[in-house]
Amino acid sequence: MSDSQHPTRFGVFHPPFHSRNENPTLALRRDVELMEYLDHLGFDEAWIGEHHSGGYETISSPEVFIAAAAERTRRIRFGTGAITLPFHHPLNVANRMVLLDHLTRGRTMLGVGPGSLPADAHMLGVDLGRARDMMEESLEAIVALLDGDEPVNRKTSWFELRDARLQLRPYTRPRFEIVVTAVASPSGPSLAGRFGAGLLSAAATQPEGFNALAWHWDVLGQRAREFGQTVDRSSWRLVCPVHLAETREQAAANVAAGLEDWVHGYVTKLTSAALPDMSGVSDLVEAVRQSGFAVIGTPDDAIEQINRLTEQSGGFGSFVIFEGNWADRAATLRSYELFAQHVAPVFQGSLDSLRANYDWATALKPQWERESQAAQSAAFAKHEAAPAAD
Repeated sequence: MSDSQHPTRFGVFHPPFHSRNENPTLALRRDVELMEYLDHLGFDEAWIGEHHSGGYETISSPEVFIAAAAERTRRIRFGTGAITLPFHHPLNVANRMVLLDHLTRGRTMLGVGPGSLPADAHMLGVDLGRARDMMEESLEAIVALLDGDEPVNRKTSWFELRDARLQLRPYTRPRFEIVVTAVASPSGPSLAGRFGAGLLSAAATQPEGFNALAWHWDVLGQRAREFGQTVDRSSWRLVCPVHLAETREQAAANVAAGLEDWVHGYVTKLTSAALPDMSGVSDLVEAVRQSGFAVIGTPDDAIEQINRLTEQSGGFGSFVIFEGNWADRAATLRSYELFAQHVAPVFQGSLDSLRANYDWATALKPQWERESQAAQSAAFAKHEAAPAAD
């Protein structure tokens, strides 16, 4: 391990991805049940996406989903991953998140982004070329509503606020955490730095995103200094696809259920991502392993990947597992269980005292055996020397 800051929190990034050939109602119920299971395992956070087209990512309102999942969980925190700000009036976003903050008793986080699916923007008549500027205008208004007591007045080309104020103040004081998504461009870290927000690097293991990690933190830090903000690496989250099993061979067999459909059905046909033209699950598994994009293997492979990301980034606070629905339900739950059992404790330090105590006890065992044998010999000698009873 390097001297850089390793993550101590662990979560899941859940768009979600559902097969077009299964009952969508059951798929959504499975998503809620996954949140319950992650809470049971001790995961720290879950990020829920917003999408409106394509047939795969069928949660259109992360706030509604979070409200349902929060009622069935106890401690896991939920973030919107992310609300597409150009699609919503900023007063509505602020009001919904404050309500959610109260309903969850402070277990909510506002994650924001410009949108990832062109079809979503097309249906809403949003110009993709202006999406990032619209996102900044919106976040500026949201922060003003959350942080100030005075009415907010401003007018842009796409929204207006007139004497706007919140009925409810946030449950979390002074307010819930705000996190900005980032891929490869500097726009995400620049915006996060301006508002002192956290950063969610959604493409941290893709080549462009991986190469930009250290630069992104430099951009964020410089921008924060310009605006007098304070930022900390603990608020930085890196996203990586992970599927674990007892062996690498079993992990590869497990993802045969959904990896090929995700790559060829979703990535190549609905997004602008460029992937090699490969057919067959075995070729895909080997490709994502070799590129460092995903962990499909054992807990040791996941530990190695986290160390790799720590070295590249200089340190971050939360490792977030990208849930691509690549394996069936039983294998997916087992993967998260293996992660919670054998990966998270390595970085959270919960194994250190156990191992130290074991090393201490085993090192002293010979001494204790000698002392025990001496005590037994003394007891026998005392018994033999004692006078016989009348």
